Amino acid sequence: MNRLFGLETEYGIAVEGKGASDLIQESIKLVSCVGGDFVTGWNYGPEDSRRDLRGFTVDRLSTNPDDAQFDIPTDKKHRVADERNDHILGNGGRLYNDHGHPEYSTPECSSLLDLVAHDKAGERIVWECALARMDDIRTPISIYKNNTDYHGSSYGTHESYLMSRLVPPVELIQSLIPFLVTRQIFCGAGKVGVEVDNSEPIFQISARADFFSAEASVDTLHNRPIVNTRDEPHAAPTKYRRLHVIIGDANMSEWTTAMKVGTTSLVVQLLEDGWRPYFQLKNPIRDLKGISRDSSLTYSCVITDGHQLSAIDIQRRFLSEAQCRFEGKSEEIDWVLAEWHKVLRDLSDAIAAVSDRVDWAAKYQLLEEFRKQEDLTWGDPFMQSLDLSYHDVDPETGLYHGLVEANAIRRLVSDERIESAMTCAPSNTRAAIRGAFVKRFPSSIRSIGWNGIAFEYEGENRLFDMNTLVEDNLEDFNNELNVATSLHDVVDVITRKPNAGE
Repeated sequence: MNRLFGLETEYGIAVEGKGASDLIQESIKLVSCVGGDFVTGWNYGPEDSRRDLRGFTVDRLSTNPDDAQFDIPTDKKHRVADERNDHILGNGGRLYNDHGHPEYSTPECSSLLDLVAHDKAGERIVWECALARMDDIRTPISIYKNNTDYHGSSYGTHESYLMSRLVPPVELIQSLIPFLVTRQIFCGAGKVGVEVDNSEPIFQISARADFFSAEASVDTLHNRPIVNTRDEPHAAPTKYRRLHVIIGDANMSEWTTAMKVGTTSLVVQLLEDGWRPYFQLKNPIRDLKGISRDSSLTYSCVITDGHQLSAIDIQRRFLSEAQCRFEGKSEEIDWVLAEWHKVLRDLSDAIAAVSDRVDWAAKYQLLEEFRKQEDLTWGDPFMQSLDLSYHDVDPETGLYHGLVEANAIRRLVSDERIESAMTCAPSNTRAAIRGAFVKRFPSSIRSIGWNGIAFEYEGENRLFDMNTLVEDNLEDFNNELNVATSLHDVVDVITRKPNAGE
């Protein structure tokens, strides 16, 4: 794909004998067990989660009272680094504690297979931390790649897409809403039950749909929006913005992860090219929940001209425009377009037709068969337990891993590629520069952010500004850095790189 993208995933953690009030410390201690190459010292300076891409900064972010126990008090912001326990990894990614959850951020990727490999690497890195922690405390720990504690609190899986700042914010918001509301039909992870009202327990398509109540805002923890308007570009701010998507589910399926990011990237490209959908949803919040609660996929959205469209109909409109504009542009784009077409066709036939690749369908088939055999309702607590087991990252006990063992779900990357991604950054993005510094010159690093590295060289503090290193394929540049034998040589390479360095 012709852009940088990445994923940030908060993992659910359960420690036998520990309650919610213990989760911050348990998460911090688990993250502290990370092995391999890493440094601490994340640079929070360029980050401002209150700045809105519509041109203003809010006074404060909304906070869910249920999540308040996991927040860092406003009078203790100097403790942020300690509370988050940030680790910048040798693969260019980041592992830290966030609101009582271990969170793994992939390095910047520019190919879907790289992203899938690094997302799966995150699962293994967090699980290895849990294994090390269990060795220390001799107490069982479970790690779940999911989005809810089933008690009204949700934690996120966020997507980041580098995009042009020239797309007007209002048009960006209006155009993305119908796509993001409906993409859950092939991106959803599925969920047993309803958490935000007293509706009858059912199987839902999306794990996150219950927790959204606004169309657009800068908030992420409460009053969550379909389109998040946070303005933290992590690149040259006059040219780029980072589209921060918070509405996605945590996916176990490699195919679903690739399609979630691949289709969204193509829609962003459509908007950058000037295309706009001719319709808007009349009530997108209602539609988000309505689609999620109808696994038959017969729910209809009312658009602003009064007509009704199904989620499949809406997705086909985005697909059709993407096919017209992008078919033949690259092998990867053609794969996304072909799979997009196939999944919408197969979804029209039966859930079983997509259970080999779509998370919610795979989970539904598994749970529905058991439910019927045991004559249970969706409200039975055991069904919720099975739902959670689908997201268990333990390869010995997780239900998803059982499907993989049975060759019942599609793989996109090999175990060897995932193992490599645990320690190696993508070779063609700026993440490789970050990873190389972490591996080779950790004692020289003073701080690291997504867009720069501060380090000491010959008694002076230097800054390698990577804001501009977001468009070119950096493989040749990264190879030149890799063969440099000393920090002196690295500085020489950096100095000769156009539009980079101090």
